[in-house]
Amino acid sequence: MIIIPEYLAIHEPKEELLEIINNKTFNDTVLYEKQSDFHDIKVIENEIGRFLHYKDTYQAGFINTPFYKGNLPYINYFTIPYLINPVIKNILLIGFGTGKIVNDWEKLFDNIESIDVVDIEENIFDIASDYFGFKKSDKVNFYLQDGLVYLRENKKKYDLIVVDVASDDGIDDRFLSDDYFKLIKKSLASNGLFVSNLCSSADLQNKENTFFHSLIETYNTCFKQVNVFKGNESDRVYYKSFFNIDERVIDITNIILICSNKKFSIGQDYTKIEDTGIDILRYVNDLQPF
Repeated sequence: MIIIPEYLAIHEPKEELLEIINNKTFNDTVLYEKQSDFHDIKVIENEIGRFLHYKDTYQAGFINTPFYKGNLPYINYFTIPYLINPVIKNILLIGFGTGKIVNDWEKLFDNIESIDVVDIEENIFDIASDYFGFKKSDKVNFYLQDGLVYLRENKKKYDLIVVDVASDDGIDDRFLSDDYFKLIKKSLASNGLFVSNLCSSADLQNKENTFFHSLIETYNTCFKQVNVFKGNESDRVYYKSFFNIDERVIDITNIILICSNKKFSIGQDYTKIEDTGIDILRYVNDLQPF
């Protein structure tokens, strides 16, 4: 079953703001287009930046505006593990995007030995290199495979596992199953960090937000520490960059969960992350009291 983000909203958007979004048009130029076994792929460029589309959904890309330049902003939360453990050696990324986060990790982690990347889309690696400036290195290994199949067959232990998967329509509920969490824990080092990108209504405290509360209960059962980052900063950047709106319009936000079976704290030496162009404190401040 696919979890459709729009169905998780609790509150209706303001009509005047929704009208701005619905009436907004972009001067898109299609740089690449292909129908693969899994996706209707496009790379488009417009006045906001350059983006990878699956069907009609922004999967990844770069914003290039006077207000903000960089990744789709939710990706920036994936650098927070550096503040928790700067000596990470082995990383698993399920869901590749443009690959910029991989290149950022190589800059951040001085002791990096390997970054294993798993994606089901066979064209994604060439697209990242040809259109988004991804630089491959000997430390990066690509696996063309379903993420759950890879986890079942994997024998390696990772210091950091990041899962960022979504289809054209939403999130496959296989990535919320008991089997999935068992496979993650099997592949995670004893003090490893697991990062998951999901979505929810932005009203996290509301009892009607049954999806989020069920999610937190599941994660707290599986891990000793779960830090919840609500996408306030990523939403601020997104709505301002694309629509010049200073508030969230749709009642859906990214929820980034950083988890471990060991207690951890977040350091405050932001210099190295800031050198990659990310104002990381804004993202760190999205930590929620759960």
